Amino acid sequence: MSNLKDFLFTSESVSEGHPDKVSDRISDMVVDTYLSKDPYARVACETLTTTNKVVLAGEVRGPEINKEDLIKNVRDCIKNIGYDQEGFTWKEATKIESHLHAQSSDIAMGVDSKGNKDEGAGDQGIMFGYACDETDVLMPAPIHYSHKILRLMAEDRKSGKLKNIEPDSKSQVTFEYINEKPVKVKSVVISSQHSANVSQKEVREILRPYMLKSIPKEFIEDFNDDEFYVNPTGNFVIGGPDGDCGLTGRKIIVDTYGGAAPHGGGAFSGKDPTKVDRSAAYAARYIAKNIVASKISDKCLIQLAYAIGVSKPLSIYVNLFDNDLDKNRFVKEKIKENFDLSPRGIREMLGLNKAIYEKTASYGHFGRTPEKDGSFSWENTDKISVFTK
Repeated sequence: MSNLKDFLFTSESVSEGHPDKVSDRISDMVVDTYLSKDPYARVACETLTTTNKVVLAGEVRGPEINKEDLIKNVRDCIKNIGYDQEGFTWKEATKIESHLHAQSSDIAMGVDSKGNKDEGAGDQGIMFGYACDETDVLMPAPIHYSHKILRLMAEDRKSGKLKNIEPDSKSQVTFEYINEKPVKVKSVVISSQHSANVSQKEVREILRPYMLKSIPKEFIEDFNDDEFYVNPTGNFVIGGPDGDCGLTGRKIIVDTYGGAAPHGGGAFSGKDPTKVDRSAAYAARYIAKNIVASKISDKCLIQLAYAIGVSKPLSIYVNLFDNDLDKNRFVKEKIKENFDLSPRGIREMLGLNKAIYEKTASYGHFGRTPEKDGSFSWENTDKISVFTK
């Protein structure tokens, strides 16, 4: 396509049974376990998953958590995802090791608030937030519908409605954009682990309804069925951590905007909310979503930059993609006046010192529904009036 406003764009998602997502889930469970005992606990947990083995490593500061209780919680995560296979199971055949240890005193010294010194950022870094009007949750269409396919599959698999499909799955949706707006789906890919007694043709027909149910009809009215790809390489019986080693933090684009916006590089899972990798990315999304929800812009990109031990962001960048400099200045001033973007300010604004993170580890951290327990608070649109001229 010659016009830069007309293009194809693709995003992928992975299921909660993908080995990297199993690792993210376990790391966020560790965060929740500590925060449930002490809302101000510090946690930085990495998880490795492989054939019948899970290894936890990282730094913590807070309450004493019995190692056996933590190991039981790991098994509960694996069981809930649905793994009871020869190469990876929630049962005793999978060995679980914990190598969590005390947080570095050097890091604590730079981050803690003392006397008149406000709490500093836990690390340097840049974080991005993005929102656009392509879907009702103000997320880019390709990643939103990629997530939805896998989420619906998981719900039916766990309820028993979906047979012969195992936990490890991936999806990918390609949209055609005209004048920078999504107009139709060009291709869909679903790769899913399955039981050994079904053919690829059967798997294709089992999964087709999830594509049709997930994507609005107007986007697939003239969809070419030859562009629906299911397990393109053939058999997918061995999967999950048995088929591929999983690590925390390797699916940062799946976690955010599917590549439709920049990413600062820091992962979210396994980190308590004092880490601006996580909390500032949530704050940036919160601001961007409220800007787009106020209808002063079709899309918005926010960048925040921090230095370790410094409480306020070093810079705030705003892009409304419309070359309206006066509007851009107006939005930037409103952000400075109405949002405390220090680590402490973000946590208080969004209520982040709670055990709300395990459920963020699958199907994206953004575009979700805020819940009564405070989870996904950054998806609220309660600051629209701030940006209404």
